[in-house]
Amino acid sequence: MESPTIDARLLLEAAAPVTRADILSEPHRALAPEALQRFEAFVERRERREPVSQILGRKGFWKLMLNINAGVLTPRPDTETLLDVVLPQFPPERAFNVLDLGVGSGAILLAILAERPAARGLGVDVSEDALAVARDNAAQLGLAGRTALLRGDWTFGLGDASFDLVVSNPPYIPTADIETLEPEVRDHEPRLALDGGPDGLDAYRLLAPEILRVLRPGGMFAVEIGPGQQGAVVRLFAGAERIAVHPDLGGRDRVVAGFKKPLGI
Repeated sequence: MESPTIDARLLLEAAAPVTRADILSEPHRALAPEALQRFEAFVERRERREPVSQILGRKGFWKLMLNINAGVLTPRPDTETLLDVVLPQFPPERAFNVLDLGVGSGAILLAILAERPAARGLGVDVSEDALAVARDNAAQLGLAGRTALLRGDWTFGLGDASFDLVVSNPPYIPTADIETLEPEVRDHEPRLALDGGPDGLDAYRLLAPEILRVLRPGGMFAVEIGPGQQGAVVRLFAGAERIAVHPDLGGRDRVVAGFKKPLGI
């Protein structure tokens, strides 16, 4: 496994329950029998390659702690690149509307709303299971009053020029590559949120014209991409302006962002 020590510590913290400081300061403390039983059960699940986030039912993203289950993708640090790209374009005092297509757990949408108190957002997902998780997270974070959630097929039914910002982390893994993924992803995360079709670009072909349709003139879009997809995705958004590709902390191209042309241009 990629990070066994971190995984074990997180499982122990939840099972005991103890803090990281407790583990470091009292490494030989005996566990109560019920805590040991919980910990051993957690470890057995992890040995079966169930993600730690699903075992614990939560995952940190940006500055938030989110509820997670098998119905949604586990939020990943690489996706925080999208927040790094869009937040500087929207000052904290600005009121704006944001649309998150494929909202999943609500990670991206709720992180934006938490950082921008004058913003309001709509999250769309085809999965009712995902929407239930996003709904719980919005309520837990005190953001339900500024968050609307809709079950739907991408932008179907949404009006033209409705949003100042559109974000999305669509499925982008080529179908044939899914069987090569780590078991934590392949066997435990929803295939619907992973499978991007034969070349991984099916969702972008649908989304590019639709995102530009629902954006207000001058509005911004930002989408996460997979390895090697930057050129193709940039071309799909050819009707936009100021398109740029942004790397994640590992230096991998991660986000394509741009703006809808203002009226008269």
